[in-house]
Amino acid sequence: MTRKGPWSTEQIEGFLRATRIPVRVACNGMHGSPLLASLWFAAIDGQLWCATQRSARIVSLLERDPRCAFEVSVETPPYRGVRGRGMARIDSARGEEILRLLIERYLRDVNTPPAPLLLSRVETEVAIAIKPQSITSWDYSERMAGAA
Repeated sequence: MTRKGPWSTEQIEGFLRATRIPVRVACNGMHGSPLLASLWFAAIDGQLWCATQRSARIVSLLERDPRCAFEVSVETPPYRGVRGRGMARIDSARGEEILRLLIERYLRDVNTPPAPLLLSRVETEVAIAIKPQSITSWDYSERMAGAA
């Protein structure tokens, strides 16, 4: 994997573990139009893991063409984050496992809405694993110190 930007691999991994905002995933859509989806994620063993319903459009598109781009970035100053390119794979066997992990990561409680709704559909949940091929970080903390 190639890495660019100010952050080390350890800093990138730390940011991805600590940040609880969705990853934006772009993939090749039908007829040359891109598809962009925001998904909950967890960084596990050098991959970004997401969960979604088997019927979600992004699943069929990634099965057809596993190349994708991704971005995780904060939306308030000082701006910082990571983006990159990677290869996605659909893992039907780990759908429920990853969904439960994501509910715990983002909601902290399986009784908090919308957790019960999400868990009521686990039989059709799939996991998406994105293995980054290149990743770029950016951090404008110094130049935006007064904007924080």
